Amino acid sequence: MAADGQFADRAQAGQRLAHELPPLEGDVVVLGLARGGVPVAAQVASALGAPLDVLVVRKVGHPRQREYALGAVSEDGVSLPANLPAELVDPQMRQAREQAGSLRGERPRVELAGRTIVVVDDGLATGRSMATALESVAGHEPARVLMAIPVAAGPGLRELAQRWETFAAIVVEPPGFMAVGQFYADFSQVEDEAVVGLLGG
Repeated sequence: MAADGQFADRAQAGQRLAHELPPLEGDVVVLGLARGGVPVAAQVASALGAPLDVLVVRKVGHPRQREYALGAVSEDGVSLPANLPAELVDPQMRQAREQAGSLRGERPRVELAGRTIVVVDDGLATGRSMATALESVAGHEPARVLMAIPVAAGPGLRELAQRWETFAAIVVEPPGFMAVGQFYADFSQVEDEAVVGLLGG
């Protein structure tokens, strides 16, 4: 896990992340968190020769300051922390499910039960979204759940690592960490159309 600089874009981050992968046995599925994690996950899935799918997780913002995340919800109905007010959770949950349906289109969701699932995002700051994603995946009874991220803030990663297995992280606890985007030359927003294209829609 070497701190060796910035990524040109999410695709390059995914290519470099793929080189960090240890051998994986069994039936592997790669899930990219919508939307920014999908271009990274696509490179990992390609390197593994594994199917790619999307997992939609949405942050639950503070009612007076939407940018401040109180927690997150997933398309599967997982909400962390569990005691978030329903009036904040329910709208985000509905949007997560609608977004998941829109991104997959006619594609059926990839089956996760009994398989090794690699959950990929473009980076990890607080870890709230990834924690929600991992709990969501666990509900499908996979054989193994791992997380893979190109860059991670140390505290968030360590908290997750107490329960979940870290698959690969290239840049860990970099000095002066403020946001994931500072480690990408191009961190432009990933549009739904790009995700659909990567999923083969």
